[in-house]
Amino acid sequence: MAKSEKLNFQTEVKQLLNLMIHSLYSNKEIAIRELISNASDATDKLRFEALDNDKLYEGDSDLKVIVDFDSKANTLTIADNGIGMDRDDLINNLGTIARSGTKEFLANMSGDNKKDANLIGQFGVGFYSSFIIAKEVTVETRKAGNSKAYSWSSQADGEFTIQEIEKESRGTLITLKLKDDEKEFTDAWRLQSIIRKYSDHISIPIQMYKTEMKKDELVKLEELETINNTHAIWTRAKSEIKQKEYEEFYKSLTYDAEEPLACYHNRVEGKTEYTSLLYIPKKAPFDLYDRENNNSIKLYVRKVFVMDANEKLIPQYLRFVKGVIDSQDLSLNVSREILQDSPLVDSIKSGVTKRVISSLQTMSEKEPEKYQSFWNEFGKVLKEGPAEDFANKESIAKLLRFASSNSDEQSVSFESYIKNMPKEQESIYYITADSHQAAKNSPHLEIFKQKNIEVLLLSDRVDEWLVSSLHEFNGKKLQSIAKGDLDLGKLDTEEQKAEKEKIEKEAKSIIEKIKKSLGDKVKEVKVTHRLTNSPACLVVGEHDISGNLERILKAAGQSTPENKPILEINPNHELIKKIETEKLPIITCLDIGGGFPIAYDEDEFNIIEFCAPIREALAKVDKKIKLLAEPGRFIVGPAVMSIASVMGQAMRSGKPWYYLDDGVYGSFSGILFDHGHYPIDVLNNQGPKMLSVLAGPTCDSIDVIDENIMLPKLNDGDLIMTRMMGAYTSATATDFNFFKKANIVALNE
Repeated sequence: MAKSEKLNFQTEVKQLLNLMIHSLYSNKEIAIRELISNASDATDKLRFEALDNDKLYEGDSDLKVIVDFDSKANTLTIADNGIGMDRDDLINNLGTIARSGTKEFLANMSGDNKKDANLIGQFGVGFYSSFIIAKEVTVETRKAGNSKAYSWSSQADGEFTIQEIEKESRGTLITLKLKDDEKEFTDAWRLQSIIRKYSDHISIPIQMYKTEMKKDELVKLEELETINNTHAIWTRAKSEIKQKEYEEFYKSLTYDAEEPLACYHNRVEGKTEYTSLLYIPKKAPFDLYDRENNNSIKLYVRKVFVMDANEKLIPQYLRFVKGVIDSQDLSLNVSREILQDSPLVDSIKSGVTKRVISSLQTMSEKEPEKYQSFWNEFGKVLKEGPAEDFANKESIAKLLRFASSNSDEQSVSFESYIKNMPKEQESIYYITADSHQAAKNSPHLEIFKQKNIEVLLLSDRVDEWLVSSLHEFNGKKLQSIAKGDLDLGKLDTEEQKAEKEKIEKEAKSIIEKIKKSLGDKVKEVKVTHRLTNSPACLVVGEHDISGNLERILKAAGQSTPENKPILEINPNHELIKKIETEKLPIITCLDIGGGFPIAYDEDEFNIIEFCAPIREALAKVDKKIKLLAEPGRFIVGPAVMSIASVMGQAMRSGKPWYYLDDGVYGSFSGILFDHGHYPIDVLNNQGPKMLSVLAGPTCDSIDVIDENIMLPKLNDGDLIMTRMMGAYTSATATDFNFFKKANIVALNE
């Protein structure tokens, strides 16, 4: 047998650093977060060490982190008066890649100290994120209790320098010599927004020097101010928190002017440990139905903001829930930007989901009026649940509410429907349609009205998806009254069944004539048992897609399988009786209506492709028939441009808000009433962009034009230009709160 050798991997340090800097982190802001987190760790380490030796404080127990900048020198500094480092620490922690001082510190702790430690760093690579924005990093530090201080510096070229220096105070000062194109990190407003975004709830004060404008120049003052909140409300005991505090935190978190409908604060301990503070708003946001924008929950790890959580922590059908989740140890990737799959993540998601569902169930039982208010706002989203969450399908089904042939309001639950069923009824009957009125007036209901049997009226687009996955409730089958053969079972008497058979035999001749006339345009012609007053109706096979679903799919540009309808006739109707002897009037004019989309986004649709199936259908229409169309939106939409100006600004939870003199109650009303996505441009488009909010002037909570738009820093008077504003804008505008409608100016070119 050949002798084996064990060899060490060879490492090219410069290349490894380059890979870490440019591959681990996708967001430059992360560098500030990581350095502040490291500084916070240093103060926490000192606090724990000082429990046994308070001399380490050296007469200064006021622990803090100071962030400062020098725009002329293009430098950024982050200083702390924490534990500091000695020469060995510098070599081991900064000179050894992926070695975490925090991780080692935690490993040496035990008991309650370890449990209570609020240390953030785990991987030992966060420090190197500084090279994303810096071309050189210098660390000056003195360890608490030591007299010697040291300097560490590197340009991320595979080498670093250490030398002994003089430093009176303990702690660490990190100086970033910024890259030439990273001057945005010497802007006070920008730094403050980053701190509030990521580190607002770190328990240690994060301070910056105050600034003020003097002679059109921003001047730095000598007085420090604390930028972060320092208090994470969710870490406190529920008994210590007043309702008003919960409401204030909700408003700061969501920018909602109203109080939440409900609040749930829960701490889970044991094998899986996390804290959740969840809210249900009173009103639905304008982007509720955007399934790609599931950023309702903010994820924290030890009070440090990591990301807006996605479907890995809360399912899509609960995206209306707002709040925070804070875990001690989540499976993040090394850069702490991506949440990784793990049993812990699955456990948190399962726990949060069950908590929300059970809380809603309690609300529906104990506060039915409050639950109805919730349902009116968020019911359509909750209906997505049974198709997405098999494990909780039955629990979600209990929460669903529907309109019915007995109730125009969506207030009928499956449980109440079953409770009111006749003893002979074996199924839950429903019908889907594109509107409540269409469902309510459907001829398919006639026999059910005659027998006084309640039918659920499903008119939300999501209902088709719902019934495709929810087939029964408490052993009762869900049965469409517009699909397959209608079998009323025990609801029909023997006499009624015999009468139906008689009618079918007598109608054979007329059925054959209609079949011959229609040919392959229908799958079948048969006698109906659904109609009492109408001459005929169309149904589909038991396993075919419904006519409503077919229309929805075609409107979305999706192909559908060939689905020929079944024609059911009522032989007792006068029209059917006379159909053999009298000709029906000839159609002379056909109006195909409107619905022609507009290219708010140039890549959104292609008008040629959109019209292709329409042209195909119209080609089969007799040439003698006059054709009409109503493409109003398509024609006038691009013809109008709106110009609004910034009339106010505010910084809310680290996010700039710009208030315009026009909003959703004015020219932007199409956002609410027509789901308009108008392209927005800024005339003053200079400087770095950051995630911002555009709002209207009315002070109403729903008067938000766009809450996630990348904008440069704007000033009062700056102009906002919005295109494609010709349809469903000024026509639906109001003068709510006495704000006048925008003037319309016609330009001829």
